[in-house]
Amino acid sequence: MAKLNASDAMLKVIESWGVKNIYGLPGGSFDSTMNALHNRRETLNYIQVRHEEVGALAAVGEAKITGKIGVTFGSAGPGAVHLLNGLYDAQYDGVPVLALVGQVPTSAMNTSYFQEMNENPMFADVSVYNRTAMTAEQLPSVVDEAIRQAYAKRGVAVVTIPKDLGWQPIEDNYVSSAPLYQKPLLPAPYPAQIEDAWAIMAAAKHPLIYIGLGARGAGQEVLALSDMLQAPILSSAPAKGIVPDSAPAYMGSAGRVASKPGVEVAGSADAVLMLGTDMPFQAYFIAPDAKYIQVDIDGTKFGRRHTVDLAIMADVKKTVDELLERGEQQPETGWYRAALRNKANWVEWIQSFEADDSTPLRVEPVFKAINDAATPDAIFQVDVGNVTINGMRYLKIDQAQRFTTSGWYATMGYALPAAIGAQAEFPHRQVWSISGDGGYAMVMQDILTQVKYRMPIINVILTNESLGFIEAEQDDTRQPHSGVDLIDADYGTAAQALGATGFEVRTLDELHAAFAQAKDAQGPVVIDVKISDLRPLPVEQLVLDRETQDPAAVDAFVAKYSAQHLIPFRQLLAEEEA
Repeated sequence: MAKLNASDAMLKVIESWGVKNIYGLPGGSFDSTMNALHNRRETLNYIQVRHEEVGALAAVGEAKITGKIGVTFGSAGPGAVHLLNGLYDAQYDGVPVLALVGQVPTSAMNTSYFQEMNENPMFADVSVYNRTAMTAEQLPSVVDEAIRQAYAKRGVAVVTIPKDLGWQPIEDNYVSSAPLYQKPLLPAPYPAQIEDAWAIMAAAKHPLIYIGLGARGAGQEVLALSDMLQAPILSSAPAKGIVPDSAPAYMGSAGRVASKPGVEVAGSADAVLMLGTDMPFQAYFIAPDAKYIQVDIDGTKFGRRHTVDLAIMADVKKTVDELLERGEQQPETGWYRAALRNKANWVEWIQSFEADDSTPLRVEPVFKAINDAATPDAIFQVDVGNVTINGMRYLKIDQAQRFTTSGWYATMGYALPAAIGAQAEFPHRQVWSISGDGGYAMVMQDILTQVKYRMPIINVILTNESLGFIEAEQDDTRQPHSGVDLIDADYGTAAQALGATGFEVRTLDELHAAFAQAKDAQGPVVIDVKISDLRPLPVEQLVLDRETQDPAAVDAFVAKYSAQHLIPFRQLLAEEEA
């Protein structure tokens, strides 16, 4: 029987699972795998990044968009350590990723050799599977098992490979288990639970539906249930786009990365149907005495965030389908009408700033330009900070477009690498990275990766010369601003020096001109927009209601945020329920 090097056999297994791309940076401990990548260059696309963290986040960005496993690698020592930030993002957001980690040769292990470190303990917390290959012959089977575990447990699998094993020839006889893999059959709810859930929601005066990633694929059913129950819809940040942003009943999200209607309906709801989400801040924005139904396929999440009146361990889509079959159309309510009016008022307020030509620019004209230029199947990879708030509020995502961010781990520097992963998997789709100047500066060197592979990614940087999200936290806790100021840099000009098409934008006319030219650019585009450091409207602490709040405080809040036309939800609700 024919023989081949163990690294080649390992890559054959990875390919058998449908992997097209692998992200990383070579090192001396990884040379056998680099040789194998060269040998298999016609069937496996190696993408050379400039930092291993970028490679890991690129694999995560691909996995979040596709639902399939992303693959990254790092060499022994520093290369391995650099992977951790991206791997923790995968762990927190529950996506499958395989990390291949180099190690010194077996003969040098445990001898304090150059770049040697005990890598397994370092990855123990972040992984669902963490093994060091012990023989060349087992390398294909260990990687096969790693991928199975990453899919089964929706997490990170790590395989450490001593340098000498990959060079050893082994029999080319390993049979991958990839053809046997099947997505698990998700549980259906018990009929009695459907009856109980319907009774709770139908009896509520202020019902609310809150969806997470577990509702993926059930967007139309959730909209139908919303109409039947006369219940507005909220989503977690990662679930943005499961129902269209344009749906009148979709209020956005709640908490700080949220919208005004989202926060207000969440705080006024008396019954909440939580569908497939483990959003960590539920107790902060949902009334503790609200009736609470939690639907999830993972029973360990029940009661983790809020007292639960009814727990249903079942698939979200199956549960919603059963509720639709069991239920009956509820009469129109003042609650629902008030929620829809609140959403409409919010949209009108946002639109009132979209042509604002003040300088520095507000963010609304920037996101209008993005929305106008976006294709129907565009992919948006959004960074962490004020840009997350703005992306959640202003990006218009429909069913064909996709939005991801570093949702739970919330690592700055996510967007640019994640966009590389999305573009590698979908070379013919429009891909955006949207970052603040803080997050972008952490990973900007990998514009070189986009240039090298001629990736037509549109990178938008919102430069406010501040770590604005942290600045706002310091304001809220009455601290002096410390460590949050950032010096300005012309990132568009710098990108030109790296081989990309770059623009510096300071005015509305320059914004429109940059976007008009960007669509014809070859390769990556970097649009550096100098924006105001005005804090995004703090919807988690609104001061708008003169009847229940200090009028002087209302005047100050309204003036600061140009919120004259925002109507308190209490007022809308009182009018509709009168």
